[in-house]
Amino acid sequence: MYAELRDTAGELAGILWREHTVYRERGGGVVIRGEHVRRWISLAPTGGKDRALLRAGRILDGGTTAPARTEVVVDLSAGTAELAAVCRSLLADVAAVAEPAPVPDRGGRAGKRERPGRKARAPRPGRRPRKDRKERHTSAGSLFVMLCVAAVLGAWLYSIFAGRGY
Repeated sequence: MYAELRDTAGELAGILWREHTVYRERGGGVVIRGEHVRRWISLAPTGGKDRALLRAGRILDGGTTAPARTEVVVDLSAGTAELAAVCRSLLADVAAVAEPAPVPDRGGRAGKRERPGRKARAPRPGRRPRKDRKERHTSAGSLFVMLCVAAVLGAWLYSIFAGRGY
């Protein structure tokens, strides 16, 4: 199955991109990387005869790959042109996903840098903000557990020292 995937991937790579890299992944599939377009396509066996899982995703800064954005099971017996059309469709879906917008400068300290795409955490529904809540460091349940542990410890110590006459 790997040889068939490798041949199909080589043909697809030549149709899709002039500059590409084809390599085998750990699971037995084949990956086609288009560094100049910052996209990748993967063909992986599905267990069925002449069928493969086709996935597409982005290549991040530094060359690492992002998780697949789209995937579809394809029939390898279809022609290379049909497979290339499916690949182009998946790549268009990947490209349509908006890139994270850069975080605008909000003033503040000069040396402070914020990570792009990071947002403030939304409060949990049904809870008041921490400032409005009554500050309680130890809940009633925790106090009950501590009292039970103290009672067991006291009963144990009593049983040890009560028989000795201390």
